[in-house]
Amino acid sequence: MGFSPEIENLLAIGSGIFWSLTYLLIIRRGFKDRAYGMPLAALCANIAWEFTFAFIYPHKPPQLYINIAWFLLDTVIVFQFLRFGRQAFDSLLPKGSFFVFFLVSLLLGFFLVAGVTLEFKDWLGAYTAFGQNLMMSVLFVVMLRRRNDLSGQSLYIAVFKMIGTILPAIMLYARNPASLLMNTLYISIFMFDALYIMLLYAKHKQLGIRQPWRRF
Repeated sequence: MGFSPEIENLLAIGSGIFWSLTYLLIIRRGFKDRAYGMPLAALCANIAWEFTFAFIYPHKPPQLYINIAWFLLDTVIVFQFLRFGRQAFDSLLPKGSFFVFFLVSLLLGFFLVAGVTLEFKDWLGAYTAFGQNLMMSVLFVVMLRRRNDLSGQSLYIAVFKMIGTILPAIMLYARNPASLLMNTLYISIFMFDALYIMLLYAKHKQLGIRQPWRRF
């Protein structure tokens, strides 16, 4: 089952474009607001996945080139987290442990991605990709509620993330429509992404931003 290779390539490229736009807008808002735009756990899992499937178990083109592009963009987001995220963690961590905490989190991300990949022989990276995607979707909601402002966030980031996830979900569902685990991940991610968009739009209105779609 599934689509033709040409259609699958189009879905992969579409996902690559929308996720790249998501990362670029996170980077833009991060520098503009002087804030990191991706929660730590999601960031570490993301960059671990991209490194793994770009350099250790490389995917076939065009996904390989997409993975490399995502990895390079995520290195900028890592820089933003290290540059702007320290203040947010000062009250949570022992003094002077911020960078150690980040490195431990990054190593944990790599071990988890490698562990799931090897344990389930998931050379496509589907389980880890959608598992961490669900984590990210939940953490974006948590980040918005915890910050109580819009720093590092925008509606376009939320919408592009949703579209960038729907496209590969369609492709993988067509390949294996009977997978209970993957179908649960697809639906859960969509629900949390939709919730995040609604909460983000409401926050714009609450803060008196009358034209939220003009805020990139």
